[in-house]
Amino acid sequence: MIGIPGLEDAHIWISIPICTMYLIAIVGNTFLIFLVFTERTLHEPMYLFLSMLSLADILLSTVTTPKMLAIFWFQAGGISFGSCVSQMFFLHFIFVAESAILLAMAFDRFVAICYPLRYTTILTHSVIGKLGVASVTRSFFICFPLIFLVYRLTYCGRNIIRHSYCEHMGIARLACDSINVNIYYGVILALFSVFLDVVIIIFSYVLILYTVFRVPSQDARQKALGTCGSHVCVILLFYTPLLFSSLAHRFGGPSIPISVHIFIANLYVVIPPCLNPIIYGVKTKKIQERFIQAFALNKIPC
Repeated sequence: MIGIPGLEDAHIWISIPICTMYLIAIVGNTFLIFLVFTERTLHEPMYLFLSMLSLADILLSTVTTPKMLAIFWFQAGGISFGSCVSQMFFLHFIFVAESAILLAMAFDRFVAICYPLRYTTILTHSVIGKLGVASVTRSFFICFPLIFLVYRLTYCGRNIIRHSYCEHMGIARLACDSINVNIYYGVILALFSVFLDVVIIIFSYVLILYTVFRVPSQDARQKALGTCGSHVCVILLFYTPLLFSSLAHRFGGPSIPISVHIFIANLYVVIPPCLNPIIYGVKTKKIQERFIQAFALNKIPC
């Protein structure tokens, strides 16, 4: 792997914000998980789903960023084929699982606003656990075939991946064989995971807005919409770069340099994990209160 093609001289400078965001992501998400599991008042569905999202963010950034920084700092782009395939699998696996967690969080907001009296009976801890297991299981079965799809190909000596981490099509393009099956499966994977999740999330928010705007009280409407604010920000942060990248690949052609694509892909694995705990920390009153309590200094009487 060669990092960001065309920007090799700037690797050191690019690594500074990426390393900073990675450290913030690790510390912020770890602290958020710690808060949720140690504070009984945060043992609610929304915060339990948030802890799942934080764990996925830690894993997503950790699977990619250390190797990325090794390339930027030490030009250590070498990686075995097995390690590259492993990184590819876990990257796609965590990404699809995180999309499913965002879908579960949208379901949580849908139940909380549309069926508030049944919220605690519908989203029990058992149901939350099953949703978490379902997210991981679906992601595993969708992404596991990628391993066989890249191992079935014949490789003819081309061994340079123009990227900072291993992903499915980056590996497949090194092969001498036809990669049509890989392309088709990649499209199917996107349609039946991320795209389907986005459609259901949009549909759930249409129902949420329909319910909210039928409420006569303006204060109640604002409060209901306020509870969705953090989730909407995280959704936009997760899916917007993906949409931009897909459109750029489809319609940008040679007018958009490959260095731009790779640079955005590098930022994508650190910016959402870095900002997610900040967004929830700023917009969620309970997390703010627990954060202040955790870091408040006890006054020592003179």
